[in-house]
Amino acid sequence: MDPSSLKGRLPNEILESLQARGINRLTPPQEQAVAEGLLDGSNIVVSAPTASGKTLIAEMACVRAILGERRKAVYIAPMRALVMEKFNEFKSAYPYLKAVASIGDLDSNDQFLQNYDILFVSTEKFDSLMRHGVEWLPSIGCVVFDEIHMLGDASRGPTLEILITKLASRYDAQIIALSATIGNSKEIAKWLDAKLVESDYRPVRLKKGIINNGTGYFLNSDLPLEISEEELGGGSKIPEIRLLEDTLARSKQMLSFYATKRNAEAGAVKLSATTETVLKEPEKKALEELSGKILNVLERPTEQCTKLSNLVKKGAAFHHAGLINQQRFLVEDAFRRGLIKAVCSTTTLGIGVNLPAHTVLVRDISRYDGSGSEMMGVNEVMQLFGRAGRPKYDSEGRALLIAASKERVSELYRSYILARPEEVDSNLGIVPVLRTHILAFIAENFLNDKKGMEEFLLKTFYGFQYRNKRHISELIEEITEELADYEFIAKERDGYIATKLGKRVSELYIDPLSAKWIINQLEREQDELGILFTITNTIEMRPYVRATEEAYAMYAARRAMYYDKKLTRDYENIEYGYYDPARAFSTALLLRDWVREKREQEIVKEYRTTPGELYVKVTNADWIIYSAIELAKILHRSQHDLINMRVRLKYGITDELLDLVRLQYIGRVRARTLFMNGIKKVSDIRENREKVIKLLGREISAKVFEQLGG
Repeated sequence: MDPSSLKGRLPNEILESLQARGINRLTPPQEQAVAEGLLDGSNIVVSAPTASGKTLIAEMACVRAILGERRKAVYIAPMRALVMEKFNEFKSAYPYLKAVASIGDLDSNDQFLQNYDILFVSTEKFDSLMRHGVEWLPSIGCVVFDEIHMLGDASRGPTLEILITKLASRYDAQIIALSATIGNSKEIAKWLDAKLVESDYRPVRLKKGIINNGTGYFLNSDLPLEISEEELGGGSKIPEIRLLEDTLARSKQMLSFYATKRNAEAGAVKLSATTETVLKEPEKKALEELSGKILNVLERPTEQCTKLSNLVKKGAAFHHAGLINQQRFLVEDAFRRGLIKAVCSTTTLGIGVNLPAHTVLVRDISRYDGSGSEMMGVNEVMQLFGRAGRPKYDSEGRALLIAASKERVSELYRSYILARPEEVDSNLGIVPVLRTHILAFIAENFLNDKKGMEEFLLKTFYGFQYRNKRHISELIEEITEELADYEFIAKERDGYIATKLGKRVSELYIDPLSAKWIINQLEREQDELGILFTITNTIEMRPYVRATEEAYAMYAARRAMYYDKKLTRDYENIEYGYYDPARAFSTALLLRDWVREKREQEIVKEYRTTPGELYVKVTNADWIIYSAIELAKILHRSQHDLINMRVRLKYGITDELLDLVRLQYIGRVRARTLFMNGIKKVSDIRENREKVIKLLGREISAKVFEQLGG
């Protein structure tokens, strides 16, 4: 279908944008979406492979709502990186429309957002906006839910499910749900009262196969017997190196997926000797420059920074949650530009982020889940396979698994390549998951009685799948009793109202169990470590770091100070994973080392973590200590020590540097340098101009003095 044939049904701005981008034909899924009522306001569920044109379906619906109906559009995605990617794509296509990305502060109604035509937000951010009762929600004409299969995710799925149900039941907005892998797409479409667009169209042909002993076994059709054998180029006996040799001989790039961060790093080291051999001189020069940027992202490079920097020089890299965000961006950008030839990643790159390669290898299909080894699901493997094949660059893509033996080839074919994707199941029906949402219902004055909650939960995907009204009723009864016991809600006639404390807990977007723990601890005098354990022994700080021997010993010695029999039992009943208070205490020790100015390299080594994970811990700790300060205000408790600790956590400093870090461009390293040279306060900077220039350099000193008036 030529998009120009939709003139009159689509705003001219969309047609002009498509023409400017060279899009002169709609893909089969796009055509089907139009036929199913996309431009008439119908809800649409799209289940189609990567690069089949799902984003343009969402784009047409959003721009139609904005320009055709003069209403707002919202694009919701599960990961921040995906939110930012879609925001940047849209801004490029429609620079004249007012678009904004919002993924940060979860305790704000962000009034400025009402001035924008389209919002790009994370699931949690939009849920938080609804909890804060933003007034512009009725003006939304279209909501896009990217990666709708995340409904089945234990951590993100329940919030997504509640959010969709709220929007569908309260507002008249078109819903567009997108996914590459849905086993029960018809069921999800029926739940959303949506038309289903299901397609296997792919602009780049995908060859799915298994590698064994230097041979690729590729599927020619859906019949298990029609498998072709292809001898791979190269001579290595190591499967991933052999596949890389073959890929590089075609002047292509490879993505490899691993079960753990450690495996991904080891894989990159293994592949770097091969990528190094194909680099041209201009590439070597560019990679040398990139290597320096990656090395110096932090004020002091860590061992991981050095390792990644050295690998990048050789044209290889690893990619996982342990990297600093800037490092991840630099690696992704260099891969897109063809400088980095091979990236070894955990599955973080498989969810939505547009980083395709000609060849994809899923190196590990089993992983440790905390209690034993588990196999990856078909959905996840197919999601990773979807990264293979780059539109505009490749006529085909390859995606492979590794078989240790010839017999294993047929087993993997049956288990993954010929298997149907698993069905998406709701994870909403357990107490720990529902607790925070039921408090939000009451705090928002959205649902205040048991009957209303029952009716709402029966409209969720959980209610749609299981229709177990009795179980839902029992859950509501148990949770409301618990929230009343915490004094977050109070009984009123036939329903409930939120207390001032309960409403604030809901707005702060923390689990009521975490809030109850913090409130209990605010009743006590706390030393430095006590404040930090108050922060870390919360659900939001999970996963905790491993428990060190020091943590076990110190927690045992201080156990009586923290032990609360009921709260401990509630923590142990959480179905997110095994609860070990010593690990939470070990995380507090990590933060103690951070605020005592221990070097990042020493911290990540002692606690077996990474710079990226350390940064995430510090960021999450800021959220929790801010929440503790807000709860202390309501309870009329002293906030002085909490406020000081919040600043110390932000910068990783001791008390004596608090005054110096008030200035921009002075962090933990520069503040300590100044302090050790006798400049202990901001007033000392004014009086020691030449000394400061010598210590900080002219460029940074100029920026510091500018803040002091020249």
